Amino acid sequence: MATVTPDSAAPGFTEDPGPHSTARPPAEPAVSASAAVLADAGDLLRALAAPVRIAIVLQLRDADRCVHELVDTLDVAQPLISQHLRVLKTAGVVQGERRGREVVYRLVDDHLAHIVVDAVAHVQEGK
Repeated sequence: MATVTPDSAAPGFTEDPGPHSTARPPAEPAVSASAAVLADAGDLLRALAAPVRIAIVLQLRDADRCVHELVDTLDVAQPLISQHLRVLKTAGVVQGERRGREVVYRLVDDHLAHIVVDAVAHVQEGK
């Protein structure tokens, strides 16, 4: 049996206590949800399911941004950025606030950024 070192341990795991241990990682709290809540969660995940929208969420995690900043940073055409922002706004992921001639977008809350960051980290771990 391999020993897990603190550097390689997953969150919630400790060093191998021995071959007879039944230690398990801390359990996540049970989540019970109605069919409507599950459907809404599915809609939210579908809204996050495009690479450009993931990139937008990652950018907005760092700071509020207007469309032209996202266009410059992500090197994506303005109409496409606007279309993706519209999807994210409809899903309740982002919120826009008009400031003069520009609309500045921000994430509605940090939960969504955590979902995206965790998904990106998970994919990077496998490579």
